[in-house]
Amino acid sequence: MSRFTPVLLAAALAAGAAACAPQVGRHGFQMIDIAPNEIEAGVDTRETVLAKLGSPSTRSTFEGESIWYYISQTTERYTYNPTQVAGRSITEITFADGSDQVQGVRLIGLEDGRQIAMNDRETPTRGRELSVLEQLLGNVGRGQLPRTEEDDPGRRRPD
Repeated sequence: MSRFTPVLLAAALAAGAAACAPQVGRHGFQMIDIAPNEIEAGVDTRETVLAKLGSPSTRSTFEGESIWYYISQTTERYTYNPTQVAGRSITEITFADGSDQVQGVRLIGLEDGRQIAMNDRETPTRGRELSVLEQLLGNVGRGQLPRTEEDDPGRRRPD
């Protein structure tokens, strides 16, 4: 047994252990100085929320500027497997109508989400479907005629 065998064995074990560790990705809003749940209803305003948390990830589409969302997500991916969502945090801050005062703060997690079944039906298109042979031979005879001396690019043809 060579003296390099234990070194090679240790390197192989380290590489195998590293392959089992997930690749962790963090996306979206990142808490730096203050957690979003430290925002207090009735005390904070739009300006204090902007100062503490920064601009929101998104704003409500249907309620105008009255609801702000701070969204963050953590994903894990093992070597040859697809990416899995490990955690999701959404902070919903609601402002009172006609006022800049915070009306409510709600924390939404991954467990509050719902799976939506996608519809796999296709919308039919009008027209006929061509076979492979029709697609290959469909343009035969539709090509351009060979160029002549009169067909000089950049020069107009006399009509």
